[in-house]
Amino acid sequence: MAVQMPFGGFLFMHRLMRTCTSSQRHLRHGEMLVNLTTTRQEIRTFSTSSVRCNNKEREDSDSSRLSTKLTSKQALLARRRRPLSPLERISGLLPQDALSPEVMQLREQNQQEAEGGTDTQGSVTHRTQQESGHTDTLAADKTTPKGEESDNHHASDVAMVPNTSESRTSATLPGDSLIVFGELLIAEYYKKGQVEFRKMFKPQKGTRLHSSWGFILHDNIVGLPAGQFLKTSMGLPILIRRASLEDYVLYMRRAPAIAYPKDATTMLMMMDVTEGDRVLESGSGSGAMSLFLSRAVGSKGSVLSVEVREDHLRRAMLNYSRWRTSWSLRREEDWPDNVQFHNADLCTASSLLAGQGFHAIALDLTNPHLVLPTVIPHLHPGAVCAVYLANVTQVVDLLEGIRCLALPLLCECIIEVPIRHWLVAPARQKNGRYCTRKAPILEEDHSEEEEEEERTDQTDEEDLAADEHPAFGGVPYIARPCPKQLSHTAFLVKLRKFVQ
Repeated sequence: MAVQMPFGGFLFMHRLMRTCTSSQRHLRHGEMLVNLTTTRQEIRTFSTSSVRCNNKEREDSDSSRLSTKLTSKQALLARRRRPLSPLERISGLLPQDALSPEVMQLREQNQQEAEGGTDTQGSVTHRTQQESGHTDTLAADKTTPKGEESDNHHASDVAMVPNTSESRTSATLPGDSLIVFGELLIAEYYKKGQVEFRKMFKPQKGTRLHSSWGFILHDNIVGLPAGQFLKTSMGLPILIRRASLEDYVLYMRRAPAIAYPKDATTMLMMMDVTEGDRVLESGSGSGAMSLFLSRAVGSKGSVLSVEVREDHLRRAMLNYSRWRTSWSLRREEDWPDNVQFHNADLCTASSLLAGQGFHAIALDLTNPHLVLPTVIPHLHPGAVCAVYLANVTQVVDLLEGIRCLALPLLCECIIEVPIRHWLVAPARQKNGRYCTRKAPILEEDHSEEEEEEERTDQTDEEDLAADEHPAFGGVPYIARPCPKQLSHTAFLVKLRKFVQ
């Protein structure tokens, strides 16, 4: 027989159950808070001990090198775990029975990652110790005095570090030499195959080669073979080579105008100067013709150079001495000292030429017909007197003087030596690619097949233009005179002495 509970008793029992449930919930929350507090204390204790340990290690490793500090920091970074998500933090505080299957799977993955991190930490620590030990070994090798090094260690250092001077010397050919301080060099910058910059200089310690395209230290030039491209401070290539006699004559300091190399070499051919000859030069000027004559006669011959002006003679002597010094540094042998400079006027200096005979005579004077009566008696019969004249009116005066004085001279020729520079280079487009030859069109009407062939030819031409090295004969060339030409310099008169 069921007993009916009054409505008030039902309400009492319901409140009692709610009170028990809430008390159990409070007890569970209290346990959770206790566990959370304990965990935080353990974390604080661990972090405090780790910080103290790190401080102690840092104090002990103050004398270690920077590389060891970096590797220890990398090891500490490897020990740190990634930050936990809110779900992972809550699941770590709850009992295992109250977790869902998804949370249990997540906890297992975290444990596996923790185990893998421990293995990685051990490997990183071992690698760090190896790196630090290797660094210490290198540091010990660098700090070891030279006197305490073993023979094997010294031999290994020599084998690992090549001798730059020996490699540079071995790279030169027999008879060649490296660039040294004091010799004359030429710096050239090429743009589109044309020389945009050319300068003659003498390398010196601690100086620079300046140009509009940047600078190069002279110390970086010395010790290299000639004929190399060096990068300037702006990254542009400059060709460094030795100065030839032609370069030196064109770029040396001048007093009066020089006899240009094209005219000087022609005069040498006119006079047929060979080694061992004795040559008379009147009009030293800046010393250009004196240098060409000095090289032509060699060490067995001699040149007598006469100049009426002292300042011109001084400049000629300085230029001659400067070239001889550069030559001795380059070839490690002396340039023949076979030129005798004199300050005199040949019109009244017959005593200077007394008792001397010459195989050839070179005159570079304003009025050469005035000195002919003095110099022609000392010229060997059948020899040549070459005269350098700037104006054609001077040529007329010379011939008129020979006629009036009835000198034993025969005018063989009067010439001028023109040189015409040409520009011959492969044709290029604006983008730098090579142009291509176009085949001629034989018929005006084209079928579809011919149009397809033309399309294929166009694609082939485009591929050829993109190629850096097209096939032989596939690139057209530009061939025309250069816009800048060397104009008239002088008239050369060849006079040969005959016996009356």
